[in-house]
Amino acid sequence: MVVLSVVAVRYSQASEPYIREVLALHGDSTRGEAIFRMNCAVCHGLEANGEVGPKLLGVSDRKTKVGLIKQVIGGKTPPMPQFQPEARDMADLLDYLEKI
Repeated sequence: MVVLSVVAVRYSQASEPYIREVLALHGDSTRGEAIFRMNCAVCHGLEANGEVGPKLLGVSDRKTKVGLIKQVIGGKTPPMPQFQPEARDMADLLDYLEKI
Protein backbone atom coordinates (compact mmCIF):
# COMPACT_ATOMS: atom_id res chain seq x y z
CA MET A 1 0.00 0.00 0.00
CA VAL A 2 2.88 2.37 0.78
CA VAL A 3 4.44 1.71 -2.64
CA LEU A 4 1.18 2.70 -4.34
CA SER A 5 1.07 5.92 -2.32
CA VAL A 6 4.63 6.83 -3.34
CA VAL A 7 3.87 6.09 -6.99
CA ALA A 8 0.65 8.14 -6.81
CA VAL A 9 2.48 11.13 -5.30
CA ARG A 10 5.21 10.99 -7.94
CA TYR A 11 2.64 10.66 -10.73
CA SER A 12 0.63 13.62 -9.44
CA GLN A 13 3.77 15.74 -9.20
CA ALA A 14 4.78 14.83 -12.73
CA SER A 15 1.27 15.50 -13.99
CA GLU A 16 1.68 19.25 -13.58
CA PRO A 17 1.82 20.68 -17.13
CA TYR A 18 5.15 22.51 -16.79
CA ILE A 19 6.85 19.51 -15.19
CA ARG A 20 5.44 17.15 -17.83
CA GLU A 21 6.68 19.46 -20.58
CA VAL A 22 10.19 19.63 -19.08
CA LEU A 23 10.41 15.86 -18.57
CA ALA A 24 9.35 15.22 -22.18
CA LEU A 25 12.38 17.13 -23.48
CA HIS A 26 15.93 15.86 -23.94
CA GLY A 27 18.30 18.32 -22.28
CA ASP A 28 21.57 19.73 -23.56
CA SER A 29 24.15 19.88 -20.77
CA THR A 30 26.30 22.46 -22.60
CA ARG A 31 23.37 24.88 -22.70
CA GLY A 32 22.51 23.81 -19.15
CA GLU A 33 25.97 24.78 -17.93
CA ALA A 34 25.60 28.24 -19.51
CA ILE A 35 22.19 28.64 -17.83
CA PHE A 36 23.69 27.50 -14.52
CA ARG A 37 26.56 29.96 -14.78
CA MET A 38 24.20 32.86 -15.59
CA ASN A 39 21.53 32.11 -13.01
CA CYS A 40 22.81 29.79 -10.30
CA ALA A 41 26.58 30.14 -9.94
CA VAL A 42 26.38 33.37 -7.94
CA CYS A 43 24.97 31.41 -5.00
CA HIS A 44 26.02 27.83 -5.74
CA GLY A 45 29.54 28.57 -7.05
CA LEU A 46 30.96 28.30 -10.57
CA GLU A 47 31.84 24.67 -9.91
CA ALA A 48 28.58 24.00 -7.99
CA ASN A 49 30.56 23.45 -4.79
CA GLY A 50 28.44 25.83 -2.71
CA GLU A 51 28.75 29.46 -1.70
CA VAL A 52 25.65 31.13 -0.26
CA GLY A 53 23.55 28.23 -1.56
CA PRO A 54 24.31 24.56 -0.97
CA LYS A 55 26.75 22.42 -2.90
CA LEU A 56 25.07 20.90 -5.95
CA LEU A 57 27.70 18.36 -6.90
CA GLY A 58 25.90 15.03 -7.12
CA VAL A 59 22.53 16.67 -6.46
CA SER A 60 20.76 14.26 -8.83
CA ASP A 61 21.78 11.45 -6.46
CA ARG A 62 19.81 13.17 -3.69
CA LYS A 63 16.84 14.62 -5.57
CA THR A 64 14.60 13.36 -8.36
CA LYS A 65 14.10 15.38 -11.53
CA VAL A 66 10.68 16.41 -10.26
CA GLY A 67 12.22 17.41 -6.93
CA LEU A 68 14.86 19.51 -8.67
CA ILE A 69 12.29 21.23 -10.87
CA LYS A 70 10.12 22.02 -7.85
CA GLN A 71 13.14 23.35 -5.96
CA VAL A 72 14.09 25.67 -8.80
CA ILE A 73 10.61 26.98 -9.57
CA GLY A 74 9.33 27.06 -5.99
CA GLY A 75 11.69 29.48 -4.33
CA LYS A 76 10.55 28.04 -1.00
CA THR A 77 14.01 27.67 0.49
CA PRO A 78 15.29 31.16 1.31
CA PRO A 79 17.30 32.80 -0.11
CA MET A 80 16.52 30.73 -3.25
CA PRO A 81 14.51 33.01 -5.53
CA GLN A 82 11.48 31.80 -7.42
CA PHE A 83 12.67 31.12 -10.96
CA GLN A 84 10.73 29.41 -13.75
CA PRO A 85 12.79 29.18 -16.91
CA GLU A 86 11.34 28.13 -20.24
CA ALA A 87 10.80 24.35 -20.35
CA ARG A 88 13.72 23.90 -22.80
CA ASP A 89 16.06 25.81 -20.46
CA MET A 90 14.90 23.80 -17.44
CA ALA A 91 15.49 20.52 -19.33
CA ASP A 92 18.99 21.72 -20.24
CA LEU A 93 19.70 22.76 -16.65
CA LEU A 94 18.53 19.36 -15.37
CA ASP A 95 20.80 17.60 -17.86
CA TYR A 96 23.75 19.64 -16.62
CA LEU A 97 22.90 19.02 -12.94
CA GLU A 98 22.74 15.27 -13.61
CA LYS A 99 26.31 15.34 -14.93
CA ILE A 100 28.00 17.29 -12.15
